[in-house]
Amino acid sequence: MILPPQNPVNFVTGGGGFLGGHLVRFLIEQGQRVVVIEKPGFERKNLAPGIELRIADIRDRKALQVALSDCSGAHVYHLAANPHLWALDPSEFDQVNHQGAVSVLETALANGAMRVLHCSTESILTKKVQGSSGVPIDEQVEIAESDAAGPYCLSKLRAENRALALGQQGQPVVVANPTMPVGPNDPGPSPPTCLIRDFIEGRMPGYMDCSLNLVDARDVATGLARVMHFGIPGRRHLLSGQNLSLEELLELLSKLTGRPMPRLKIPYQVGLCYAFASEWAARNVTGRRPQATVTGLRLARRLMHFDGTATQVLLGWESRPIEESLRDALTWLKL
Repeated sequence: MILPPQNPVNFVTGGGGFLGGHLVRFLIEQGQRVVVIEKPGFERKNLAPGIELRIADIRDRKALQVALSDCSGAHVYHLAANPHLWALDPSEFDQVNHQGAVSVLETALANGAMRVLHCSTESILTKKVQGSSGVPIDEQVEIAESDAAGPYCLSKLRAENRALALGQQGQPVVVANPTMPVGPNDPGPSPPTCLIRDFIEGRMPGYMDCSLNLVDARDVATGLARVMHFGIPGRRHLLSGQNLSLEELLELLSKLTGRPMPRLKIPYQVGLCYAFASEWAARNVTGRRPQATVTGLRLARRLMHFDGTATQVLLGWESRPIEESLRDALTWLKL
């Protein structure tokens, strides 16, 4: 995909992450200048040579003001967030994903950015009570804060609501909602990459009956760039890929690797109890991220199939077959 010629500098918060890294590489390939804004402690070696790096905690407005002081006429992509579904201090989600996001949006606009993109998520588009039709969710779904599955989802929903409101007020702010990204070059690693690794290494004795939508991280990067250029302020742009069940995903991985499928199907209530126990142990014993999260289990019970047709038509964008994405992820993992 080739973008129209553009002169603006591209600022990317979270440019050293999974999606951010692919976006930065794509923009560089297009001959565009990129400035990456990353949190304190980020290692420069994780960026390609020649990319300008600025350090700023998005919770610190003064640091953001310095990092974005020269963004007049620029494109600002906001991808930085805590992407995990659990944190030792749950208030971190609101501080980073909500208040930090609002700080980036408002600072970029105040400093004269030409366009600002807020990267949201598909996990906030699910409802606590769902109909029985099983129809995939599209961009028009109306979500209340009471629908949020946990602190992570609530923080992302509040940030998205602010970004949408700014767009509806005439500000040049656009919103993108990628679904679950997979593919190579995941430095996190993200939950999908962890799932792939656990399956291949035999650390998945069972699985739950749940739905998901997977999209290639490289296609998300091109989609974000197209939303920046062609997106409509005040509306969502759903970057979705392939709908499938977790069982179908594991069958694909089994086909690609020759590894056997897990035989045990885990009932929801059993999984939820395990998630509560995992979080308790993480908070009171290990201090490390739990093996299962309550938010993740609650999302697993909801419909997570999506229909991004409207965005695909608007942007002239599409994602590749997910089998290709999984194959490339496995090659990168050397599994």
